[in-house]
Formats: sequence, C-alpha cells, structure tokens
Amino acid sequence: MKFCSQCGASVRLTTPPGDNRPRYVCSSCHLIHYQNPRIVTGCIPIYGDKVLLCKRAIEPRYGYWTLPAGFMENGESCEEGATRETLEEACAEVRELQLYTMFSLPHIDQVHLFYLAQMSSENYAAGTESLEVQLLSEQEIPWDELAFPTIGRTLRHFFADRQHNHFPVRSEALLRPVRAN
Repeated sequence: MKFCSQCGASVRLTTPPGDNRPRYVCSSCHLIHYQNPRIVTGCIPIYGDKVLLCKRAIEPRYGYWTLPAGFMENGESCEEGATRETLEEACAEVRELQLYTMFSLPHIDQVHLFYLAQMSSENYAAGTESLEVQLLSEQEIPWDELAFPTIGRTLRHFFADRQHNHFPVRSEALLRPVRAN
C-alpha cells in the first residue's frame, strides 16, 4: 500500500499508539488502514451418495478440481456466499447449509469455510469459472488433481464422517502449506 484511500496522501508502515502490530497509517489524515484476512466460502454439494466437484477454468490451479467456493462479498453472509459461489461455478442450487469445516491459513491471510449442502436437484453445469463439473463418488474423486489442501482435507473428513452419519464442525489451523491429500 502506498497511498491513503481516504485522502490520497502517502502512507507509512508504523505501529499506531495502543496497537501491537505495524499498520499502514496516512501521513496526512492519520487514517489507519487495517488489512485483515479474506474469507473463502463454499459448499460440499451432495446429491445422493455423490459430491459435486468443479474443474477450475481460472488461476490459480487452472485445470485442477475443487469444491465450488470463492471469496465472500461485502453485504452477504457466509452461507449466502457459499450458495452464490455454488450457483456461479456449478450452476447448482443448494439448500440446508450446515457449517462443516473451517480452516485458518495465516500464511496466506485467509479463512476457508465449507458447508455441507444438499443439491436441490440433479441439475448442474459448468459456470464461467469451471471447465467442467461432475457428481463423483468417493472412488471417482481425482485425489491427485485437487486444487488446494483444504479441498482434500474437507473431502476426506466428509467421506470418513459419512460412514457414521455424524458430521461435526471441524476447525483446523494450517500453519504452513500442506499436501492436498
């Protein structure tokens, strides 16, 4: 960050009085510019005994498989964001969202939230950010072609929990990059 979004003056990195970490502070109007983690929200769309996966048509990880997910927008709830992303990426409508996994990724300043969700119907199609979309059983998941570690961890939790029909909310901090599987 070089300039203040409030007045356009230059900013400097300093620890404001009463704070405990460096922040960008405007040299003119003294506005403190807080930079906070971004929230990624998405779904595990379920239809019967299968889950819906999308093959990414965008970077990062173009051509790899993922759950429908993306950055939350201002003015929407986490559930609304997950529902919107599923509709945008997989043209699928979901209902009965239930928080399932939450990952803190401090090394990339993100938090990932995934919701269990029932597909309203078997209708789906590739949205603009997907090359293709498929309903897949556990055996059909392309485990070596998953886009992000949080996707693999969420899917592994889901298939293990499904054996007992018990889906507790899972929260993990991934302090450094980990393998997708």
